[in-house]
Amino acid sequence: MAEENKTQVTEFVLTGLTDSPELHVPLFLVFLVIYLITMVGNLGLIYLIWKDPHLHTPMYLFLGSLALADACSSSSVTPKMLMNFLSKNHMISLYDCMAQFYFFGSSATTECFLLVVMAYDRYVAICNPLLYPVVMSHKLCIQFIGVSYFIGFLHSAIHVGMLFRLTFCKSNVIHYFYCEILQLFKISCTDPTLNTLLVFIFSAFIQVLTFMTIMISYTCVLFAILKKKSEKGRSKAFSTCSAHLLSVSLFYGTLFFMYVRPGSGPAKDHDKMYSLFYTIIIPLLNPFIYSLRNKEVIGALRIMKK
Repeated sequence: MAEENKTQVTEFVLTGLTDSPELHVPLFLVFLVIYLITMVGNLGLIYLIWKDPHLHTPMYLFLGSLALADACSSSSVTPKMLMNFLSKNHMISLYDCMAQFYFFGSSATTECFLLVVMAYDRYVAICNPLLYPVVMSHKLCIQFIGVSYFIGFLHSAIHVGMLFRLTFCKSNVIHYFYCEILQLFKISCTDPTLNTLLVFIFSAFIQVLTFMTIMISYTCVLFAILKKKSEKGRSKAFSTCSAHLLSVSLFYGTLFFMYVRPGSGPAKDHDKMYSLFYTIIIPLLNPFIYSLRNKEVIGALRIMKK
């Protein structure tokens, strides 16, 4: 036992995206630009929604909360990755590693439930428009957002808590660009079967439940849209819902590949691309997906410029 304690690993090495030193500076510049655009897009959208009274509606309240989750998700991964591109020291402590996963896991789980809430909001708005102001009260919207973030924090805390049962005394090399939890299981000296099972069960339950709820909501919305007599009403409803569905498809597609598919785990290089997509690319795209075809947001932006 004393010998095991002496050799127990408390720091890890993140190998990053590539082993080619000549690519580090170009990749640093690319991901720095992506990160800056991500933060400006998401934080700018939050500020715009907060500043413009016309956007103080449930849909934009949820959209602002989603932008906050995206900003947190990107910030939990990208800054450390950027530092590693320019540094020869790719070390990260065990607790920093756990903290990185915690904040990313919290943000990703919160986003799952916020997407459900946004789908429900569109369902009520389109299928029961007369009851919408009553059903989607300000109090209920705040409760929805609070519960989404609470579940996100709790879900991530469970997995981080379970990490404390593991010991790391062999390799300290994580062949990834951030502290991905399945990679930590691979270098654990303790049998991680229970941890892996919990990740699969929770991921499958959360992702399948939320995805099916979203699909059911938008199926009802689709039928309601097709019944509309107004061409303008159909066009506006399709525009809003198509943006939501695009974001949902991108987000859930990569998550399913990483955590729910049989034999899931970042064992191959192409799995790094899945992770790169949902940790960095989706937070970049979301504010533009939801804003570029949204007349209210564009109108508010034009007013702000004057």
